[in-house]
Amino acid sequence: MHLPEPARLIAALAAADRRLVVISTGGGSLAIPHLVTTPGASRVILDAQVPYSCAAVDLLLGGPQEAYAAPKTARRLAAAAWERAIRLAGPDDPAAAGRAVGLAVTASLRTSRPKRGGHRVCVAVQTLDATSSLELVLEKDARSRADEELVAAALALDLLAEALGLPADCRGDVGGLVRPGERIVRDDAAAPAAWRDLLAGERPAVAAVGPDMPAAGCLVFPGSFDPLHEGHRLMARIAEEIAERPLSWEISVTNVEKPLLDYVSIRDRAAQFAGQRLWLTRAARFTEKLAVFPEGTFVMGADTYVRLADPRYYGGSAAAAAEAVEMIATRARGLIVFGRMRQGAFEDAAHVNVPQRLRDVSYFVSQREFRLDISSTELRRQELERREAACEG
Repeated sequence: MHLPEPARLIAALAAADRRLVVISTGGGSLAIPHLVTTPGASRVILDAQVPYSCAAVDLLLGGPQEAYAAPKTARRLAAAAWERAIRLAGPDDPAAAGRAVGLAVTASLRTSRPKRGGHRVCVAVQTLDATSSLELVLEKDARSRADEELVAAALALDLLAEALGLPADCRGDVGGLVRPGERIVRDDAAAPAAWRDLLAGERPAVAAVGPDMPAAGCLVFPGSFDPLHEGHRLMARIAEEIAERPLSWEISVTNVEKPLLDYVSIRDRAAQFAGQRLWLTRAARFTEKLAVFPEGTFVMGADTYVRLADPRYYGGSAAAAAEAVEMIATRARGLIVFGRMRQGAFEDAAHVNVPQRLRDVSYFVSQREFRLDISSTELRRQELERREAACEG
């Protein structure tokens, strides 16, 4: 049997006191009935979702994805599933984060129409302790759709059992489904204790690189840095000259609209800052950043600057946005704002539409001082094209 025996898997999950949410899109949904039709499944499985269309995935993940059948998307879905498992366990369960498991599978499989790209399966498991993910590029047109679905489900359940350290008899026969020349690529990131505390919400900030506690009045450059590029580095150097003090970088693992960052993403982004001051926080909004970095001076691009006063980032409340603007203007030491490329044109920071209260505490870096037509989005697009070409080759 290629899939694990479901009763044994459910029993092992129950014995491990796990609570599971499963999300499957584009393939692999066979794993859901394999589990939920088993007696005792209700002790373990809290929810299962099949957001099949791209629009459904976008709604779940807070925006369009650069690629839907990709390890990063699988990890984002697994993180969303993990957060949902915590919420469904209830706010009064202090052990919910440790019990929760998010399993996600996303795939691009055989259809009734010829596919331009490759056939692939991506699976991820998120727990408080680690992120585990895998990718398998399938030999094109070598299997029926039903057989590809079986591969996707088997990979998902096998990774689930392995990532949780369940007994060997809870795993299926994945090796018997992989064809010669196909290779499963794994990526695992175990979290240090500080990262676990951060994702569990027990600490608002941890030092990834640098001092243990941020000092009041420090210079901070928040961002996703996916990836960090020369434009960011140049902004940091200019900001240090303006503020006349060293800069700390900050990455928030939480986001107003998107799932929290998984450990693979945190690991890879933190690695870009070797030898520099980097903070990991749960401060998605600047009002929250002020609690972590009191009297801080914040560095940002024009796009972030506009969001400071956008009601959409405060639950749609104009009053909440106005209150946030007043808090930032009162408590921040200052804002250093850079122009950036936006929809093919360079947007000058001084010309964006924001309340005067923000302008009063802002230093606008001119195009003469800084202009670099580069973006993380474009760099990610180029990397995706490179990966796709490598798979096709």
